Amino acid sequence: MIQITLPDGSKREFPGPVTVAEVAASIGSGLAKAALAGRVDGKVVDTSFQMLSDSALSIVTAKDADGLEVIRHSTAHLLAYAVKELFPDAQVTIGPVIEHGFFYDFSYKRPFTLDDLAAIEKKMTELSNKDELVTRRVLPRDEAVAYFKSLGEHYKAEIIASIPANEDVSLYREGKFEDLCRGPHVPSTGKLKHFKLMKLAGAYWRGDHRNEMLQRIYGTAWATKEELQQHLTMLEEAEKRDHRKLGRELDLFHIDDHAPGLVFWHPKGWTLWQGVEQYMRKVYQDNGYQEVKGPQILDKTLWEKTGHWDKYRENMFTTESEKRDYALKPMNCPGHILIFKQGIKSYRDLPLRYGEFGNCHRNEPTGGLHGIMRVRGFTQDDGHIFCTEEQILDECVNYTTLLKKVYADFGFKNIIYKVATRPAQRIGSDESWDRAEAALIESLKASGCEFEISPGDGAFYGPKIEYTLKDAIGRQWQCGTMQVDFSMPERLDAEYVGEDGARHRPVMLHRAIVGSLERFIGILIEEHAGALPTWLAPQQVSVLNITDSQAEYAQKVAKTLKNQGLRVNLDLRNEKITYKIREHSMQKLPFILVVGDKEMAAGAVAVRARGNKDLGVMSLEAFCHQIAVDIAHKSVV
Repeated sequence: MIQITLPDGSKREFPGPVTVAEVAASIGSGLAKAALAGRVDGKVVDTSFQMLSDSALSIVTAKDADGLEVIRHSTAHLLAYAVKELFPDAQVTIGPVIEHGFFYDFSYKRPFTLDDLAAIEKKMTELSNKDELVTRRVLPRDEAVAYFKSLGEHYKAEIIASIPANEDVSLYREGKFEDLCRGPHVPSTGKLKHFKLMKLAGAYWRGDHRNEMLQRIYGTAWATKEELQQHLTMLEEAEKRDHRKLGRELDLFHIDDHAPGLVFWHPKGWTLWQGVEQYMRKVYQDNGYQEVKGPQILDKTLWEKTGHWDKYRENMFTTESEKRDYALKPMNCPGHILIFKQGIKSYRDLPLRYGEFGNCHRNEPTGGLHGIMRVRGFTQDDGHIFCTEEQILDECVNYTTLLKKVYADFGFKNIIYKVATRPAQRIGSDESWDRAEAALIESLKASGCEFEISPGDGAFYGPKIEYTLKDAIGRQWQCGTMQVDFSMPERLDAEYVGEDGARHRPVMLHRAIVGSLERFIGILIEEHAGALPTWLAPQQVSVLNITDSQAEYAQKVAKTLKNQGLRVNLDLRNEKITYKIREHSMQKLPFILVVGDKEMAAGAVAVRARGNKDLGVMSLEAFCHQIAVDIAHKSVV
């Protein structure tokens, strides 16, 4: 007799070995139909998996995260099946699940086209409608290698040959297609209904540029038609908001092949940059931070002490001078410790807060670069707090309160909080970790924040809080961080004199609110779809005359606004006013002021707000007051 324990604690008994599918059927026909897989004693398995002894079982359906993972994994195989049906000479390689979907790499004699992509998706639908069973079998490794070689699938044979000789491998078949896979998979192709092939790309075999370039097909798959449509709608909206596209259209910046991964800021883009930097500089000043500036190039001996030379060297730009090795700094932390070490520090000096707009360089792979979101040269609003363990709680509470205000000023209201706790490999005593983790957790509770725990995701040197923004279309961006560090002060011999007259190690808190300014500005552009709040907009007002007779008055209006500290564009071109309004509207300016004879006679302006909102005619003084209020309140219009 075999006893199966279900998630609600109830138990079912069976006379002998029983499959996940049979248990689901014993519960109800609806569950049997909905079952995609099972979780047996914590492991996700096929519905055909047979339990030979007492087990804990939960039935996995499309409503579960595991179910969506199985759907996407199985849809990747459906893609490979369709490709083999249409292009028998194509060789299949690997097809993993990724965020929101999957991809599969193929070797084929010619590049796939968009027409091929449409045909493959159509074939996938046909194969889904056939509702073919998905079955699993196991072969010894060498037998599996020979099998795939006989099919001409040399890439699969190579993958299997890398597996230890004493291991068996599992294969999954649907119809005429069989593939190497650990599984699990849906019970039949009919479970795969809601998918879409997204794009084609190139990818080197095993990620090595010396190997053959394969063809990668990306797809997305979801549990329901509604979820698929929501995702596609979100992608359409994301494309409209793409910071690279808007960066060109709004003349903010560009990326050039002469400097891959580095940003060329145009006048309007640099104005935006300065708006963010000067705002954050005021945050430093108002919250007890002393701004510092460290050098860009540091001797390798420093990076050896911190451990970066051994662990991070491939991502560092290095140089040599007079037989000494140097590296462009990938981070600011060691420099701040060197500043801290100048002169004797007392417990009375703590907490000591340093802030730097530090320019860093990291040798990111070309394939990972993405507009200004992922670059090789970037500037951080980097801060480090040197304090005692007893001061961690207060510093974290104050920091979280500050971070929430900063994000709100930039237009972000939804923040996700995570506490990443101790990993298996770490330094420091368990007692120190206990106190640090407790302080981080208590700080979020004191700030009124709901949070998640990410077990084991802390750095080796200490736990951390991660602050993630949720944008207007639901995407998440991890930006802020507060990290507790016991290690670097020890490695670089930082000390302070305690109340007892003895020398002590400070705790180092690494904190950033916006993180990389480049990335944060990219997020801002996409969050606001280029229509930046008035206080941040590179150009806040355009003044347009209707005819030449108002040119002098338009100049006077522009001068008055500039004297108020506003960023003003004056357009006196001899063009139709409708043309000029449309052109300036495309630049997403917060306000357009039109002056004609009536406005000139009344000392007034006709005001148009962003989004083609006609605010009517008002005195120049009234407009100046309104825009001043918008800027002071950091209104999002």
